[in-house]
Amino acid sequence: MQRIATTDDLSAQALAQYDAIIDVRSPSEFADDHLPGAINLPVLDDEERARVGTHYTQVSVFEARRMGAALTARNIAAHIDTVLADREKAFKPLVYCWRGGMRSQSMATILAAVGWKTTLIEGGYRTWRRQVSAALEDEASIPVILIDGQTGTAKTRLLHILAARGEQVIDLEGLASHRGSIFGNFADTPQPSQKAFETAIWTQLRALDPDRPVYVEAESRQVGRLRVPPRVWAAMQAAPRIRIQAPASARARYLMTAYPDLASDTDKLMTAIDGLRRFHPKAEIEAWQALAEAGDFEPLATALITTHYDPAYDRARKRGSETAKPVVMETSDLDEASLEILAERLVEAGRPA
Repeated sequence: MQRIATTDDLSAQALAQYDAIIDVRSPSEFADDHLPGAINLPVLDDEERARVGTHYTQVSVFEARRMGAALTARNIAAHIDTVLADREKAFKPLVYCWRGGMRSQSMATILAAVGWKTTLIEGGYRTWRRQVSAALEDEASIPVILIDGQTGTAKTRLLHILAARGEQVIDLEGLASHRGSIFGNFADTPQPSQKAFETAIWTQLRALDPDRPVYVEAESRQVGRLRVPPRVWAAMQAAPRIRIQAPASARARYLMTAYPDLASDTDKLMTAIDGLRRFHPKAEIEAWQALAEAGDFEPLATALITTHYDPAYDRARKRGSETAKPVVMETSDLDEASLEILAERLVEAGRPA
């Protein structure tokens, strides 16, 4: 039987050595967070894990272990017969559970018995989590350039254009599955857990070239219900800003393309407007809801920009602590051609003097 190796080296280079990273925890644990690129082959599903745990605490430790062993053996056998059925003799898996205990050891023992060169993560997922937390609380600098601007200035779209040009980008809204406003949740895509959000950020961050700029959209500390980690937030606070300015009419037109889910889901739009009641008079809310019901989305977008979002942005800017005067880039339109030109100007501004 192959010897089972152990490791706590979870660098990107180390993880790339394995043919598969196997998370044997339950599906709900995996959904909460997991190593980048991992696949979920649970040795106990959520119901089985709860059943064994209840038996362990309420009936008998021995009987719970016997029950767990039988379930684990059946589940591992099923994984070998299905997901792992086509793996060759040279297959090199990395296996982990919550803390490197019985679940991962059971899987590793059987995989090694097959003849595969199997490695266990020392301390399991908790080792990964400690490393992510430490990295995102580190004070090491990140060469961030903030793309700032009022609502509807296509900041996220500019990030996507920059990324397509090969520039370094961290799209916090994309990673958080939220557009950073009361209208901001993505249709059919719930926000990840805080842990998964941080894993996604760290996975991108550690792949960056520290000698090249990293473009990030100016956000508040909170993106939906998720919090930007300390290291990234500190870099954003200290970063130079490039502020995009465009007329309200151009921004309203752009929002029509950026929020198609709201235009197609009147109930969702009405609920979002209703969430603004604590900020605006009843008559104003009713006028906006009337526009939504009538399908007059561009006038609605213009009204929301000028009456709600622009004043909120101005208040936030006055409260903020900008380290230097921002570079302002003006544009009369926000169509794709104009955004390509803006992206080129952003790249030029980000180049070292």
